[in-house]
Amino acid sequence: MKLGFVNRERELAELDGAHRRGGLLVIYGRRRVGKTRLIRQWLQARGGHYSQAIEAQHDIQTQQVFLDLGALLGEKIVPRTWSELLELLSRTKGRWVLCLDEFPYLTASDPTLPSRLQAWLDHALPPGCLVILAGSSTRMMHDLFLNRAAPLYGRARKLLRIEPMGYPAFCDACGLNPERPESFEKFACVGGIPKYWEFLEPGQDVVRLVESLYFDFAPYMEQEPQRILRDEAVGGLNALALLEAVGRGAERPSEIAGRLGTAQTNLSRLLQQLLDASILVRDLPYGESLRSTRKVLYRIQDPTMRFWFRVFSPHRSLWPSYEPAQKRKLIHDHASTVFEDTCRDRFPGAGRFWEGDLEFDLVAPDPERRGGVLIAEVKWKRLTPSQIKSTLKQLEATWLRCSLRARHPRVRFAVLDASILSR
Repeated sequence: MKLGFVNRERELAELDGAHRRGGLLVIYGRRRVGKTRLIRQWLQARGGHYSQAIEAQHDIQTQQVFLDLGALLGEKIVPRTWSELLELLSRTKGRWVLCLDEFPYLTASDPTLPSRLQAWLDHALPPGCLVILAGSSTRMMHDLFLNRAAPLYGRARKLLRIEPMGYPAFCDACGLNPERPESFEKFACVGGIPKYWEFLEPGQDVVRLVESLYFDFAPYMEQEPQRILRDEAVGGLNALALLEAVGRGAERPSEIAGRLGTAQTNLSRLLQQLLDASILVRDLPYGESLRSTRKVLYRIQDPTMRFWFRVFSPHRSLWPSYEPAQKRKLIHDHASTVFEDTCRDRFPGAGRFWEGDLEFDLVAPDPERRGGVLIAEVKWKRLTPSQIKSTLKQLEATWLRCSLRARHPRVRFAVLDASILSR
């Protein structure tokens, strides 16, 4: 499906602001989230210049950047070094804007580039000109621009992270009715990554979408986790094994370590790498911090990665033998986890809470009662009024056994079912 450019109003406004000020803007976000399309769409309207780095020796990289920026530089002599290329940019007249995409590729082949750029930005960048440095590796971009010891630390006016888009943008781009549960199930299988949305076809049901992306011969998503881990420079087989454990239900560090047959302390560094790369997310009981509790749960953040390890990997061999109802059940169960995330995203400060044998899907500051707390049960289906009433009674009874009760005397109970898609 050919998709139009939708959403990203906030990001476009940030780019406009950076253009007015000039200087350095850093843009990062995982691969296929739509960074390049956003940048090129914006540059085209501003007469800006764009170069995408290649994985090659630094002399070939400088030649490629020179070719891409030829219309701006207006030179025939090809620079041999970054210093020569930056000098050409300093001599270019007028206000200009340019983007070097996949910047980590350039620094990987020439570790001196950040230091050269630092000196050039401090002393030779023409006034009012804007340089955009973009990259897909969250961890590497953090190391380049947020590490206090890095030469480019503090040089950027802003670091703009491009996040996956939400369910409304997905429906808008793909022409789907957001009130239909099947539209949300499709979103749960492709997430907020526009590249994956291109696999949707008009009239295609969710099972066929999943099969085209994951289960057909040589499917697009077959090696996607490996590609993402490689982009983030997170350790290969160990990281895959850990994600397999989490995807199959091991959420506690002790459970993950048990599945992998190792000590829990051996996982600390790898877990932190996956958190830094936004592949895993760490949940704490609502109101707790890492200092106050050891109750920690891990889950896979991206819906597509979660589907890969929760559904695709365990069922890839048997999938062709499943009846349509079995396939739909697996998709439905996966979508229910994404629906819980979507509900929590609607309430700032929301989280889960668990202790002993009780658990609440959503606890959040009550948007309708100052100082109050909202306790909600999330159900991925449409409930009848009697079912909602019964669920509320169960919530109230569970709350009476919960330790949070002593800290939050003002509480409101709610049931969030599939009907919220129409709100």
